[in-house]
Amino acid sequence: MLFSSKGKHRRPSKATRVATLAGVTGVAVAAPLMAAGQASAATNSEWDAVAQCESGGNWSINTGNGYTGGLQFSSSTWAAYGGTKYAPSADKASKAQQIEIGEKVLAGQGKGAWPSCGVGLSGASNEGGGAQESAPQQTQEQPKSQPTPQTEQPQQAAPKAAPKTESKKTVETPTGKKVKKGDGEYKVEKGDTLSKIAEAEKVKGGWHKVYKLNGDIIDNADMIYPGQQLHLS
Repeated sequence: MLFSSKGKHRRPSKATRVATLAGVTGVAVAAPLMAAGQASAATNSEWDAVAQCESGGNWSINTGNGYTGGLQFSSSTWAAYGGTKYAPSADKASKAQQIEIGEKVLAGQGKGAWPSCGVGLSGASNEGGGAQESAPQQTQEQPKSQPTPQTEQPQQAAPKAAPKTESKKTVETPTGKKVKKGDGEYKVEKGDTLSKIAEAEKVKGGWHKVYKLNGDIIDNADMIYPGQQLHLS
């Protein structure tokens, strides 16, 4: 079939893709500008040969397949290379106007824009670059974002000193058991017994008195522990 295997600009250049995207999104981007002096210019007879191959030489053809005109431009390629200044689509433009846009496509994309039919075009490689493309220019510069001023962080008050913990009210036995410490004036030392304490401190009533005075912390008269504080009077 005539239009099914010709390529028809299926590989637009980077500049073309950018310009096409601009047309879709509404961002104003300049179309590719071609440098002065079309080093890739082909002759009219060569363009006639391309049109004959692409469209049977019909410069006004539009079959509804997305490609129009003798050189079978896609709508995006036609717009990207400035064709819409002549007509909304290539089939509505003159042969000379189509060739003019064809020269720009040839300079930008090379013969590869017409993979099968463009092999006879002179002055350009398969990948283009016969004339330099200028980078697309944005017409509107996006405003630079202003740094958000940092709000001053409120100074946190220094943490209050933790209240002094109360002195422990228990002592630990050799077996790891916790027993009441008491608040008496005599501190039990290692090796003490109630009898030794009563005798050494001359407690009237002996160990019985000491036991009675400290009944709240002593459960067994034979079991007192270092660190306990015993009342002696």
